Amino acid sequence: MSSVASFRVDFVREWSLAAACWDNSVHATPFQQMYWLDAWYRAFDTVAPLIAIISDVATGQQVALVPLIVRVRNGIRIAEFADCGLTDYNAPILGCCASSDAAQARALCQALLAALRRLPDGIDLIRFKKMPVNVGGKPNPLAMLGRTGSSSLNGNLVEMGDNLDAHNSSIKKMQMPRYWRVFNRHPGATFRVVTDRDEALAVLDTMDVQQGDRMERLGLKFFLSDDCCGKFYRNLVARGLEAGYVVISTLTCDEGVVATTLGIRQGADYVLLRTSNAGIKWSSCSPGLLTIDRTMAALHKQGVRRFDLSIGNYSYKRRFGAVHVPLTDASLALSWRGLPFMMRDRAAQWLRRYPRLADPVRRACKNAKWIDRIIGVPVFDHEVPTPAARIQTPG
Repeated sequence: MSSVASFRVDFVREWSLAAACWDNSVHATPFQQMYWLDAWYRAFDTVAPLIAIISDVATGQQVALVPLIVRVRNGIRIAEFADCGLTDYNAPILGCCASSDAAQARALCQALLAALRRLPDGIDLIRFKKMPVNVGGKPNPLAMLGRTGSSSLNGNLVEMGDNLDAHNSSIKKMQMPRYWRVFNRHPGATFRVVTDRDEALAVLDTMDVQQGDRMERLGLKFFLSDDCCGKFYRNLVARGLEAGYVVISTLTCDEGVVATTLGIRQGADYVLLRTSNAGIKWSSCSPGLLTIDRTMAALHKQGVRRFDLSIGNYSYKRRFGAVHVPLTDASLALSWRGLPFMMRDRAAQWLRRYPRLADPVRRACKNAKWIDRIIGVPVFDHEVPTPAARIQTPG
């Protein structure tokens, strides 16, 4: 039996059926939990789900579940992760029998690619973005399809350990105690982790307004409250808050909600997704930073030790002591129609390694429309809003 034949790949076109078939979740990032994926597939109900369940032929055990969708762009059928700009880390869910062996990982990748090629409706291109190297302590087999660090985005991890005081000493230049004293001058000043579902949904509404105002001042489009994204976040909060998977915190006073955070938790890991604040009026106490700091302290008491400030390299993340977590992009053509897209993706990845070249080339490509005509697609384009447009504004 060939190494590819040692794995069986079954595709399911409906998330609820895939979730019912899968009972082997052991290794996953916080973004490949059932709360997240269920909310995502419910909200983005106009896309075509394509969930791959990979099993070991010899034992029949489930090895991996890969949450994918298929999108058509310019007649090209593209298989990609269930993301659309909301999922920070894309990866398979790995079962208990998933191997750490490199040869087995390559065989799993080959089996998945072969199965995608055999689909009756055909896949022209796979585009897997923002893949971490590890998934819940196991090597991510799909990361082998690309080069580590090839993504334009990266995680930002703060490993705090058991000593909260040591961490606070390391960020003393941020002056969090002073910010708290300044904020406490306002009547009713309070920090809270929200536990009531209805209150959490109301906080989400406030977050949308505050972030929308911020984006408008910056002259950028705010998309997180549109039909699909708004539905996703409300599904996520409604289903995940009581279980402790979703964490919402607020800084409030008698004047109202001053700052908010929204994140997700898995055991000792927490990922910050969104922050908002009430604007320049409150800049003297930096309420966004203060809310993040207080949230980290509250969760530390509950056993969280790894705080991921997520994608987007804002300067405040370095001030919290975050270190970069490299992510991997992979683009592979499965037919001749996918080749121009793969060429474009790989050219962009190559240019990221040479920042001084990137801007001149980007300007040249923008002005030279003949390049687009030759390869059939724009060299630098954005198919979905960038995840960084989630714009964490701790200010």
